[in-house]
Amino acid sequence: MGHLAGGKEEAYHALAERLSRFPVGVVINDTLMEILKLLYTGKEAEIGSKFPVKPRPLSEIVDLTGLPEKEVTAILDGMSDKGLVVDIPRKETTYYMLSPVVVGFFEYSLMRAERANIKELAALYEQYFHNKEVAEEIFGSGTKMFRALVYERYIPELIKTEVLDFEQAEKVIRESGGGALSICACRHKSYHLGHPCRFPMEDICTSLGRPAEWIIRRGFGRRATVDELLQNLERSYRLGLVLTCDNVIDEPAYICHCCGCCCGVLNSIKEHGVNSVQPSNFRPTIDPAACLSCDSCVDACQIDALKSTEAAEPVLDDAKCIGCGVCAAVCPADALTMIRRETIYTPPQNKMGQIINIAMERERFE
Repeated sequence: MGHLAGGKEEAYHALAERLSRFPVGVVINDTLMEILKLLYTGKEAEIGSKFPVKPRPLSEIVDLTGLPEKEVTAILDGMSDKGLVVDIPRKETTYYMLSPVVVGFFEYSLMRAERANIKELAALYEQYFHNKEVAEEIFGSGTKMFRALVYERYIPELIKTEVLDFEQAEKVIRESGGGALSICACRHKSYHLGHPCRFPMEDICTSLGRPAEWIIRRGFGRRATVDELLQNLERSYRLGLVLTCDNVIDEPAYICHCCGCCCGVLNSIKEHGVNSVQPSNFRPTIDPAACLSCDSCVDACQIDALKSTEAAEPVLDDAKCIGCGVCAAVCPADALTMIRRETIYTPPQNKMGQIINIAMERERFE
């Protein structure tokens, strides 16, 4: 195999070490190794372990492996079909980048209705992501991978003019020009664990712009118009799902429609107390005079940030709250509204949190 040498076990351990070098790395343990063995063949693991951190052209990948170009191209094409590699066609060549765990092969491996060993894979993912060390490694960094989008319709008219473009889910979707809808990987995992979610699983996960083109081309989702994406958003408002997107100011690649029962990101908050999501710039406030003490908001909160009390209105854990607005949406007395936080957060300008957006930026290739 030319430059590729060593046994299969060494290849999988080298791949795990390579995955750990992403800005959002991995915790290398027995569960991860079992996941990698289900997803990668031995040869794919060897090639994956050789990948540079940044997207590189086919010729460089060929040089690193020492294999014939035709063979490498075939292997990479197969890896792209499985979501293990992101391929980006350019004028004269194709650039390739290894998929991280999140956002990456976890989602892509569960975005199709069926695949070999899917029940075993779902069980391994469940075990891996419920590990506190894993939750802290993937979701607990200072700059969060995801940020919450507020239900802007529950912001008082007086301050609606203060809502910034990047805080408006509808505006983000309209400016994307369309995208893709896919199976929710988290609910798909729960389904195969024997715990079907009461929320929609299919045609729910939203990808936008150029990243959506890759999702469509590789069969991980279907093309969706702006109107379809807005209809999907409206459904999530009605259902009380938490809206999150990648934590960037320009051209987010994904909008997730999350539930507290299945979502690994929200579960890291509930289960381990890991602050996994950058809160929106809003927080709920409760009008005690209007509150019916019905606990509708408590029941609807996907991260248990509201607690009921016997004698008064619910109590908000402000440190836990991500400012999504689900509680305000379900209140029958309109006793909750979303108000500005004292400190306003602005996402970073770059797209370093997004694998496909990095790859789509030609100036980042070198």
